[in-house]
Amino acid sequence: MEIFRPYGFDKGLFFTTIVLMTLGLVMVFSASGVAAAEKYNQPFHFLVPQLIGAAAGLGLILIVLSVRKPFYQHPVFIIGFLLVTLGLLLLCFMMPSVAKTNRWIIFAGFRFQPSEPAKIGLILFLAWYLDRRKEKIHEWPTLLVPAGIIGLFVLLILKEPDFGTALLVFVLCLILFFIGGLRIKYFAYLGLLFLPVFAYFIFASPYQLERILGFIAPDKNPQSINFQVLQSKLALGAGGLLGASIGEGAQKMFFLPCPYTDFIFAVIGEELGLIGTLATLLLFVIFLWRGLVIAMKAPNLFSQLAAAGLTLLISIQALLNITVVLGLGPAKGVPLPLLSFGRSSLVSNLFAIGILLHISQRKEIQRSPG
Repeated sequence: MEIFRPYGFDKGLFFTTIVLMTLGLVMVFSASGVAAAEKYNQPFHFLVPQLIGAAAGLGLILIVLSVRKPFYQHPVFIIGFLLVTLGLLLLCFMMPSVAKTNRWIIFAGFRFQPSEPAKIGLILFLAWYLDRRKEKIHEWPTLLVPAGIIGLFVLLILKEPDFGTALLVFVLCLILFFIGGLRIKYFAYLGLLFLPVFAYFIFASPYQLERILGFIAPDKNPQSINFQVLQSKLALGAGGLLGASIGEGAQKMFFLPCPYTDFIFAVIGEELGLIGTLATLLLFVIFLWRGLVIAMKAPNLFSQLAAAGLTLLISIQALLNITVVLGLGPAKGVPLPLLSFGRSSLVSNLFAIGILLHISQRKEIQRSPG
């Protein structure tokens, strides 16, 4: 039994989300304005779609919060959402390639990346499946269904290719299995099953191998795969303690590749300094803290798994992105949640946060003894 508390959602998580999203809008414009004016003769070319994505995502949050029943827990919604995202991932391969990849649905000038909502679909599916089969989680027939579905999604995302997202999805699913109570020995079996797949796609894609070799030997051939990371380090170092102030960064002026997407954290470091980067890290730590609190207080196992998975989805993406910018990991192409330019990522992350906030509105009724 549980009660629903309208407007009783976690205020800390909500306001942290708003601050991160607002910072993202400011930094997207700062990082892209000059390049957009040069290339498109319109400095707001990237800001406007990001604003539209932010408005759509906030609208989704309000809609989710207004619904009393946890619709995201219903099997019809979960299976339907999973099948739709699977169909969209397949449709990507019928679309024109963008930069030699098939990651996008393109229609009437609008682009959408299905792998973003697919992450949410897999988290909700695993939470639902592990909740229903918790008594038989250690039986192989029980594991075959989710392992097969995870494998299918991972293979499609690898084929796009998007190695960073595929690895993120796999790691998140393993974490949910662990939280759901799966014994450690089964992780070795899953590792043996999926490790050859990831290894094949690394060696089959020369640029993936270059990224790993570039991370191992960053000073070798700095003008190739290491150029982005070296420029990001220069941007971070140039910011000092207080930064050059918003809009005054130099590295984004055609030196730092992808300054408004994968490397926006470097722009924050140059323009807002060490204080700005530490404040951004603190916001993500607060987000992780509040999300895990919601998971621990959730009224049932499904909600606990879903809340933990959605919290870690955003937090791990932030960690992966920042480690790349700092040169602490090989480049993965994972955006910084709520900050990097990209409507697909922004809307999907805000939808995930809407579900998190809805879970925080639900409370289990403690029955008195007797």
